[in-house]
Amino acid sequence: MLRPLSPPFPSFFSFLSWVVLVEGSERLGGWIRSVRGPDGAVFELGPRGIRPAGVLGARTLLMVSELGLDSEVLPVRGDHAAAQNRFLYVGGALHALPSGIRGLLRPSPPFSKPLFWAGLKELTTPRGKDPDETVHSFAQRRLGPEVASLAMDSLCRGVFAGNSRELSIRSCFPSLFQAEQTHRSILLGLLLGAGRVPQPDSALIRQARAERWSQWSLRGGLETLPQALNTHLTSRGVSVLRGQPVCGLSLQAEGCWKVSLGDSNLEADHIISAIPASVLSKLLPAEAAPLAHALSTITAVSVAVVNLQYRGARLPVQGFGHLVPSSEDPGILGIVYDSVAFPEQDGSPPGLRLTVMLGGSWLRTLEARGSVLSQELFQKEAEKAAATQLGLKEPPSHCLVHLHKNCIPQYTLGHWQKLESATQFLAAQKLPLTLAGASYEGVAVNDCIESGRQAAARVLGTEPKS
Repeated sequence: MLRPLSPPFPSFFSFLSWVVLVEGSERLGGWIRSVRGPDGAVFELGPRGIRPAGVLGARTLLMVSELGLDSEVLPVRGDHAAAQNRFLYVGGALHALPSGIRGLLRPSPPFSKPLFWAGLKELTTPRGKDPDETVHSFAQRRLGPEVASLAMDSLCRGVFAGNSRELSIRSCFPSLFQAEQTHRSILLGLLLGAGRVPQPDSALIRQARAERWSQWSLRGGLETLPQALNTHLTSRGVSVLRGQPVCGLSLQAEGCWKVSLGDSNLEADHIISAIPASVLSKLLPAEAAPLAHALSTITAVSVAVVNLQYRGARLPVQGFGHLVPSSEDPGILGIVYDSVAFPEQDGSPPGLRLTVMLGGSWLRTLEARGSVLSQELFQKEAEKAAATQLGLKEPPSHCLVHLHKNCIPQYTLGHWQKLESATQFLAAQKLPLTLAGASYEGVAVNDCIESGRQAAARVLGTEPKS
């Protein structure tokens, strides 16, 4: 419950001995988990790469350097196939997404017309008047029905494992929403930008910019990052309690919290909660009922992750991977070509590594029916997808299957109002509680780290850098 997720700052050091991090599971890192196969190959059961772009990407790289992990970084440079090539699987075939001016001017299946025309429509479409809109409605209004039903539908499935007809453009893709609000056009807004924002600087950040990294990982897997952060914080006096799920929260007469941990209790002057909003809603005391109600409406969806390894196999294309729109397959969200981006993690002898993501309406229907969600079912569907979509007909040499229950929060239409309601209640009641984590303002690793950084800054009474 008390989770200092932010990079270490000098002003934070003197407070570290007062910090207790309570972790419900026996391991740290949340959905970030890296597993080694028998041949030494690295399999990511959650996030597998982090984007270095923007201020948040730079701050994460700065933390990597502060933790002494520079030599472990595996970059995907801008000229690499995994940086340049992404695909959609539509109509039973893989289609490269167009890039560059030439790509926009040429016919690019599965789109019936060059995307230039979608761009022209976008530039001439007036600004929307609603305070929020679904991603599908926004994309259809500004870019046309094909971009909405193929590209944006797939993107929402790849990032949120969600439905573009339910997700909020304002909360899921705030840069697109703000571009329209500020400049009347997405393209103009992205071109003109939001003005210069001071960015941190380090040798690693400069290298990432010079080489135009699209993403990066760590040699031993991304779980190396929370492991190093744990070592760093515990060496400075932070107490870490593992395997201690919080059972309840109550406010004491003196204004502090009583944190119930089953057989024991803790007292806390302030809580930073990084657990899912809906879980926190069940722990709050009766006097925080309005806050609990707002948090309970922030739901999440499950995703099955199937890691496959093949011996002597080759992919039909080279790139980061491909996404699958819901109209093509309601269950397969996409396939990531792990060996293309990070061949250093292939093991010895090297094998082809893929990750198949399953979810969407197919998985939600199975859950609603109470169907048995077996590893055999997910493996069968994943192998079938690899065979049909990538031509990998032989059985894999190694397979890992994990179902992540309620792992990705869904920022549905009006999500911003839920956050506003929660923020107003916390301020009005002066509750010593700060919300952080993926339930609120971004599900990516960079977003979660920034959420923790800002939470720590608020507790310390310092203004977070924007």
